[in-house]
Amino acid sequence: MTLYEVKKNLGEHIGHEVKIKYSLGRNKYENYHATIKELYDYVFTVENEQGIKSFSYSDVMIKTIRIDY
Repeated sequence: MTLYEVKKNLGEHIGHEVKIKYSLGRNKYENYHATIKELYDYVFTVENEQGIKSFSYSDVMIKTIRIDY
């Protein structure tokens, strides 16, 4: 998956609720139900009940985070 494909997939789901599984390492994960808010050049933001979080597109490419649409 390329950076362009990641941005395109995320762009199609702006405003939609997604499930994010974030790897903390050593088989530890955080799960979020969040809404994709905005896309920037190097990061994208999501909003959930705890507030706004940002992730980089490379996190998606190297599978540090997994997004279920």
